[in-house]
Amino acid sequence: MTLTAIDLTIIALYFIMMIIIGIVMKNRAKRSKDSYLMGGKKLPWYMLGLSDASDMFDISGTMLLVSMAFLYGFKSVWIPWMWPVFNQVFLMVFLSKWLRRSNATTGAEWLGTRFGLTDKGVRQSHAIVVVFALMLCIGYMAYAFVGVGEFLEIFIPYETIKEVVPFLDQHLIAGAPDYATELYEAKNITAQFYGVSICLVATFYSIVGGMHGIVLADFIKYMIMIVCSIFVGTIAMIHLADSGIVFTDKMPIGWDSPLFGAELGLDWQNILADAQVKLEKDGYKLFSAVVGMMFFSGVLKSLAGPAPNYDCQKILSTKSPEEASKMSGFISIILLPIRYFMTMGLCILGVLYFKDLALSQTADGVNFESIMPAVISKYLPVGLVGLVLAGFLGAFMSNFSGTLNAGQAYIVNDIYLKYIKPEAERKQVITMSYLSGTVMVVLGVGLGLLIRDVNMIFNIITAGLYGGFVCANVLKWYWWRFNANGYFWGMFAGIIASAIPPALSVSGITTYFDGTRMLYYFPVFIVIQLIACIIGSYAAPPTNEETLKEFYKTVRPWGFWKPVRMKIQASEDPGIQKNRNFGINMANVAMGIAGQILLTLLPMYFILSKWTGFGIVLALLAVIFITMKSTWWNRLKDF
Repeated sequence: MTLTAIDLTIIALYFIMMIIIGIVMKNRAKRSKDSYLMGGKKLPWYMLGLSDASDMFDISGTMLLVSMAFLYGFKSVWIPWMWPVFNQVFLMVFLSKWLRRSNATTGAEWLGTRFGLTDKGVRQSHAIVVVFALMLCIGYMAYAFVGVGEFLEIFIPYETIKEVVPFLDQHLIAGAPDYATELYEAKNITAQFYGVSICLVATFYSIVGGMHGIVLADFIKYMIMIVCSIFVGTIAMIHLADSGIVFTDKMPIGWDSPLFGAELGLDWQNILADAQVKLEKDGYKLFSAVVGMMFFSGVLKSLAGPAPNYDCQKILSTKSPEEASKMSGFISIILLPIRYFMTMGLCILGVLYFKDLALSQTADGVNFESIMPAVISKYLPVGLVGLVLAGFLGAFMSNFSGTLNAGQAYIVNDIYLKYIKPEAERKQVITMSYLSGTVMVVLGVGLGLLIRDVNMIFNIITAGLYGGFVCANVLKWYWWRFNANGYFWGMFAGIIASAIPPALSVSGITTYFDGTRMLYYFPVFIVIQLIACIIGSYAAPPTNEETLKEFYKTVRPWGFWKPVRMKIQASEDPGIQKNRNFGINMANVAMGIAGQILLTLLPMYFILSKWTGFGIVLALLAVIFITMKSTWWNRLKDF
């Protein structure tokens, strides 16, 4: 499909609006370092929550969710536990509050509140977090750059712009050296051009406008996505009603139920053979075992707290610990129903008109992730296509700018102000923020331009993040004897161990760790990390006593902190009590996870007009909301 003038105008107006936001917010962002990087810690929790939700409503993720909904139906609500989506519940209940009490600017700076500034291993632990965070930011920026260019190139092919930008014609490089020809053949020049162009817009408003500009742009973008989701879902319901088709007759038995047994139980063989091949390759046949492993690994990942990215920065940017918890809770409420209303709408249109869609192919058959762009290009009306594309491009820019802001914070706070110029004036700090943002963009976009397979970096980083990040970051909250030396060696061993298998897999050496198989080796990586953490901790003295006491008094964690608490009782505060909220926190976590599943199912039942299921889900949600009003909301000022 070629975009109409109306659609192109909508997209152009959106980009102009983002540039204006950067200009308008420039002076507010320049007031101080905290104002630039964290909005002065004065932004409302609901605005930060909307901004964080906006960052998560991305192009590639939504394409994946649409394909999952198509293939797995209502059972697809469990698959995001792989990431895990319920880490937001742990943050909401207690971890956001604990993190915000540090009053730090970045996750690496937070380590100083836990391990002090002088203990053995502090410098190494600080360095590994900064390096890890910057690698993560650059990798995600490169991945986003490639994804948005390829997505947009579907809607605006080269033929439509060749009169304006003739230099993109790949035939013009016929006389170029061999190495250049190979590079251009390996990458789509038009997609790269779009990626660079959109990155420049995102860079402008995020570097110039700082956190104020990012949050305002995210808010506008999310309002657009709400409108788009409502329209897409409504259009799908109208098409379904007009078709006169009993939708479930076109799908495998059990497709419209979230319940499952030992096995997945979906048989696509006689309906769509390519879908059966995809299910077998994905590795979800033993569904109970897979979901169990996702839950086990997800709980450990969630107990570790947020990774050092935009999510962590938004938590640290809230006004208070209580607002940090509210922000994390708001994300699930505002994100899941809206995103899945669009996801299910696109899925239904994909099912109804599957044979008419020009879907791309893979070595194994149909590329089901291309359902989303195919449906958008063929079955959404003029104007709405432009609005949806503007929203998804805004989603890209939200994710890109949020990641960029996190990277800037680490460079400015944890490198420049810590080691290079601690006494830097406000103007110098802001200038350094501009420079560091530019460097991050050059590295991220440059990586996306040069490498042949960005998924390799994405897989290694995410494996390192959710494999190697876990053990050290769990122990830092709940065990007093854990120190900076143990943190360094735990992180180092975990990242190396968990990054090797996906690196071998994506390089073609082995496919042994493809799909869900990695889940079964997660306990092995945990054991490796745990051994490194314990040996590293006992190879060095405990963390300074005063640091431990200050941390315990400020953060007030539950866990194995009795020796520290007893020292505080003996020397400073005889009345200090242990945090007894473990039980109520876990009860709230269980209700929160159940609430997330119900929030996801709500639009799915609604769009298919399954009113009995919709009513049951709504009633259960009401019970959870009312209960958590007293067990969580009213107790936010407790430990």
